[in-house]
Amino acid sequence: MKTATLEPVQSTEALANYPPPCRAGFEPSAPTIRLQNILVPTDLTEMSLKSLKYAVPFARQFGAKITLLHVVEPTAYTPELPYPTALGHNQLAVIMNRLIEISADRIDHGIRVDTVVRHGFAFENIMDVARDIRTDLIITTTHGYGGLKHALMGSIAENITRSAPCPVLVVREAEHEFV
Repeated sequence: MKTATLEPVQSTEALANYPPPCRAGFEPSAPTIRLQNILVPTDLTEMSLKSLKYAVPFARQFGAKITLLHVVEPTAYTPELPYPTALGHNQLAVIMNRLIEISADRIDHGIRVDTVVRHGFAFENIMDVARDIRTDLIITTTHGYGGLKHALMGSIAENITRSAPCPVLVVREAEHEFV
């Protein structure tokens, strides 16, 4: 069997000028990212509020508005009560006050914040709000359930990631943090 010696395709002199210099007055630039609306769904647990650690710096950097969304899921359906009962005025007021409190405690005063409370299934309402406000980025958390609990409950974060009309940043409970 014969072995062949490979000849270099280019000389080292040709590689010395690679890459070619840019044209005068032209500087390559990174793509422009514009964020105007950041959606942060929360179930009001401390874990779900971890997403604000990411949403606040993004909103500050891009001058974006944060929309805090809480969805009150209906209780189990029964034959006697086939439709979910509406939110009571007191229940709505308590949730809205909690969202305003979270906003005041965890979001810089210079950042615009909207608070939204919906009643229904979390995934459907998150997608509806994301489309309604033309969300540029959804920042959500995942509890990281596995096995039977995941099979029974599903993963709202997973469904959001699959169906969202925009990019999604999923924050895990115990992961490397970059903020």
